[in-house]
Amino acid sequence: MELADPIDFTGRAVIVTGGTKGIGAVIAETFLAAGAEVMVCGRTAPAALPASGGRSAAFHATDVRDPTAAAGLVAATAERFGRLDVLVNNAGGSPDADAATASPRFVEKVVALNLLAPFYVAQAANLVMREHPEGGAVINIGSVSAHDPQPGTAAYSAAKAGLLGLTRALALEWAPRVRVNHITAGLVRTADATALYGDDGGAAVAGIVPMGRLAVPADVAHACLWLAGPHAAYINGADLAVHGGGEIPARDLARRAIRPPFSSP
Repeated sequence: MELADPIDFTGRAVIVTGGTKGIGAVIAETFLAAGAEVMVCGRTAPAALPASGGRSAAFHATDVRDPTAAAGLVAATAERFGRLDVLVNNAGGSPDADAATASPRFVEKVVALNLLAPFYVAQAANLVMREHPEGGAVINIGSVSAHDPQPGTAAYSAAKAGLLGLTRALALEWAPRVRVNHITAGLVRTADATALYGDDGGAAVAGIVPMGRLAVPADVAHACLWLAGPHAAYINGADLAVHGGGEIPARDLARRAIRPPFSSP
């Protein structure tokens, strides 16, 4: 049996929303390194675009919460590259907020960015992808908060849980031409790690992850590359966990803390 190259995306076109910084920028760079043409978007142009091997991503100014703008992003990509093969819905996030006092406007903005925007971009992408003989792939970047909410994340957790449900619904409706999958991303070390995890950049937090470290953006990017490639051709409606095994339960951490030090007989 002859296997297709899982990391050759030469001649393919990819959109990465929120692809100008953080995890999204690394996803864009990874697809560029694999030979793809990449379009990234954001509300404002970055000082530098993701690049690899002497090639840079293209940029289209877009507020993906606006359905008209989302459709414009897809149209601009198809016009520039002549096709669209992969959409990575990466744009998202939210500051922590007390659920008891969070304003309606705050909640609406969080849900719009983390749930409605991926829906809008995916709708437009599907219209293009389904016309290709090879179809296409949509990958939604989710969060462990969808499965295990933390204090201060009520609106975000609800939106991300909705994104997982949306993934499964679209996978049912759009197959076999367009596959739709989800990545549950765990704690990721980015340039904002200090603000998110403390002055140690997440070193202490890493102790609760079975793998013993936070993820790096490349861990998520490589998962995207696999889900979009030929070796995942039958993967549809899946939730791929990229979280290092989750979090060690508090009771086990407590037991470790009180366990006497190991000593040789």
